Amino acid sequence: MHKIYLFILALGLGGAAYAQRVVEPVPFGDFENWTVRYIRESKLLGGRTKTIYAVAPTDTICGAKVFEYQQNGNPWSVSNVYANVMGIVKASGTTTPEPRENGGMCCRLDVRMENVTAVNVIDINVLVAGTVFWGQTIEPVKTADDPYQNIDFGIPFTRRPYALMLDYKCIVSPDQWIWKAKGLASSKKRIEGHDECEIYMFLQHRWEDAKGNIHSQRVGTAYLRLNQSVPEWQNDHEIVVRYGDITTCADYQPYMGLNSKPMRALNSQGKITLIQEEGYDASLTPTHAILMLTSGCYEAFYGHDGNTMWVDNVRLVYDK
Repeated sequence: MHKIYLFILALGLGGAAYAQRVVEPVPFGDFENWTVRYIRESKLLGGRTKTIYAVAPTDTICGAKVFEYQQNGNPWSVSNVYANVMGIVKASGTTTPEPRENGGMCCRLDVRMENVTAVNVIDINVLVAGTVFWGQTIEPVKTADDPYQNIDFGIPFTRRPYALMLDYKCIVSPDQWIWKAKGLASSKKRIEGHDECEIYMFLQHRWEDAKGNIHSQRVGTAYLRLNQSVPEWQNDHEIVVRYGDITTCADYQPYMGLNSKPMRALNSQGKITLIQEEGYDASLTPTHAILMLTSGCYEAFYGHDGNTMWVDNVRLVYDK
């Protein structure tokens, strides 16, 4: 009887603690609204019309036009891009809407080998991971040499959430190899590695020096890496935000740490600049947040073709 009483008491206290929290949806984080973009590629590439999508108010855009991100309170950008390299128009899309079994839409993120054949002579393969993130892609992309030079990671953000909440499922290959594909098909090769899906949020306190360099302290970290398939939807999954130095946490891995990702941002001079994380400090107020949902854990052009993650209903949990 005593054990039963303690169990009931624990449930009551747990419920009381949860009742002190509030769940807030992230704008456009239910993935019900998408802008459809129809882009006709250059004749040199076959002249096909490609369909790519942006997480944005419902709309349709025809033609090779620059898409303006971060409009109407929308924090999201995607790995889908319009490129124009020396007058050659190309579109790439690995992030798509998909219906859920019980109604509504979700976001599907695929790791996919993108092939480009020019006049049946030049054969190019690039490996692209489906990704949605907070920030903006600056179009058109004009070179594949450095894919991060067109990405402004993060949005202004000053709050301190308790957790990130979302629905997800995924397919992760058990193969212990990945593709390296960043150019000519003849240079494509398999190398050792295991590609995994990732969900993470970094809260940063940023500042800019007189030379335009962007510095930051890591205030909070939420991280989930999925190293095996999760075939059923995990609804209302919470990833707790840990504040301050996470290197002493029992589950800490180097990929969670400072400067573990090639993060860049637009400085006050209009230049994409490396974000230099210089330490942890839980006492600071965040100025920016980076939220990343991606089907691959490697840098651009590396990964396992076929890995897929589905995400939906992105929310933030706050203490009242």
